[in-house]
Amino acid sequence: MGDYKYQVGGSLTVSAPNYVKRPADSQLYKALKHGEFCYVLNSRQMGKSSLLASTKSRLEREGFKCSTIDMSMIGTSHITPLQWYKSVLGNLCLNFNLLNKIDLKVWWREQENLSLLEKLRCFIEELLHIYFPQQELIIFIDEIDSILSLDFSVDDFFAFIQFCYNQRSINPEYKRITFAIFGVATLSDLIRNKKCTQLNIGKSIALEGFKLHEAIALTKGFAGKVGNPDVLLKEILVWTDGQPFLTQKLCYLISNYSQDLDSKVLFISLGKEAFWVESVVKSSLLHNWESKDEPEHLRTIQSRIFHQKQYTGRILGVYEQILQGVEVSADNSREQVELLLSGLVVKQQGVLKVKNRIYQEVFNLEWVKKQLDALPPYFQAFDTWITSKPIDESCLLGGQAIEAQIWLRGNSLSDLNYRFLANSKKLNRKEVQPALEVERAKEALHICGMI
Repeated sequence: MGDYKYQVGGSLTVSAPNYVKRPADSQLYKALKHGEFCYVLNSRQMGKSSLLASTKSRLEREGFKCSTIDMSMIGTSHITPLQWYKSVLGNLCLNFNLLNKIDLKVWWREQENLSLLEKLRCFIEELLHIYFPQQELIIFIDEIDSILSLDFSVDDFFAFIQFCYNQRSINPEYKRITFAIFGVATLSDLIRNKKCTQLNIGKSIALEGFKLHEAIALTKGFAGKVGNPDVLLKEILVWTDGQPFLTQKLCYLISNYSQDLDSKVLFISLGKEAFWVESVVKSSLLHNWESKDEPEHLRTIQSRIFHQKQYTGRILGVYEQILQGVEVSADNSREQVELLLSGLVVKQQGVLKVKNRIYQEVFNLEWVKKQLDALPPYFQAFDTWITSKPIDESCLLGGQAIEAQIWLRGNSLSDLNYRFLANSKKLNRKEVQPALEVERAKEALHICGMI
């Protein structure tokens, strides 16, 4: 087992010995095989791409034709709807090995009178009727959250997926095409116009951390170094709670710890497993964690907390309560959704909990206080203002607007923050104006000698 290697970050290959199978593997495979639309939406580095690759390979071995569209590779900057839809079709052509059968430029020109969505529909129907008249087709869409950065809506794309499923009752050929969506988002995030487009189909595949019995294969990397590999793995999971990236990283660090010692081999004796795991966690993950966070993981979580600055104050407020032991019931509010998508917390029996011990040590109450202190001095009033419906103008700063403007120098804020401050400035002028007029009147009377 000397050649056994752990992989820290990135998508695992299908044959990787350290790939850990979870319930999601069989759930996704069975659902797609039976033609169900599936979505795997979770925080980063939970093994979504590895699950996609493994499931795709398994289905292809059984005769399914599969294509993967990585939305992050299409791009989001300076791209038009025309370019976006062309890229989607180009990816489908490439992955279905049709570049030698379809001249996409010519095909596109032939459909010039059709809308972008109609072009997509025609292309899918050609796949079903002409190129794969008998085979089952599965389209995997990865990094779906990339579309949130587009300057335009692609609601029509999701409406098309819904259309494909609705067509099954009219045109049986559509039963042969299935979609699976992966990314860091919620279904409602993906749809901009909630009134016109709904994606109310499909099966959500839960992707949870490794359980001890699932991750036993990871003990192979401890061969010859540990008295009881199973116990060592159990102690690792005490810190990571099975979070895939952290579990692989901690296994890697411990299996290679001997490189930092004089001896060539580190042997962890029975009863010392917890001690060694805690030592490695503290020295290699927690102490000066920012400089040791490679590949980036903890910083990704931190960045997500500040991803939408207008919610940061409320996100930190909810997280602070959790750390303080307050029972926070899941309510699907925006701040809770963002907290869950960061990966920092999980929902257990309807209550939010910190995901694992490493996160709790890194993102502790001291860290929360530091982040709260860095927020604008008016963030509580701002939070109330953006959540009130209709907008509660009494939350505006009034006389405090000038102080806020001073704080603003050198700080970058969201558009909503600037709007809040602009409205506050207007309110401040309204409040000050009457007093100024009284002072001017007094001054005029004084000049005239009347007072």
